[in-house]
Amino acid sequence: MVFERAKRIRFSHCDPAGIIFYPRYAELLNEVVEDWFADGIGIDFRTLIAEHRLGVPVVRLECDFLAPARFGDTLTFRLAVSAVGGSSVQLAIEARRGETPCLRAALTIVLTSLDSFRAVPIDDLWRGRFAAFQAET
Repeated sequence: MVFERAKRIRFSHCDPAGIIFYPRYAELLNEVVEDWFADGIGIDFRTLIAEHRLGVPVVRLECDFLAPARFGDTLTFRLAVSAVGGSSVQLAIEARRGETPCLRAALTIVLTSLDSFRAVPIDDLWRGRFAAFQAET
């Protein structure tokens, strides 16, 4: 299963040339991860943070910028889980404008206690939720 989310490219995402300023992709990727937790995994960030005292910081981010996206474009972001480790999850996210790939990103997030700021093991409940989005190998 792949999680998809469409995002309109806004004026605030763009540089004076009218294309996405590359650091804004990090913000968009974070929005996609947050949307995936809420609408795919079934727990929104507010609940994750405030009630469960857990976070999922990005500890690794690698991006390939393949084609420009411009103000007014709508990009479809597709998120899949590449691997689930002991306390980390590797994500693959692609952003497309129609059939044109604009960005490919690899992210590693770590399930983290917000009380100790240490990684916590991914238990069977979390593992099952993440594995539902695991890409076929």
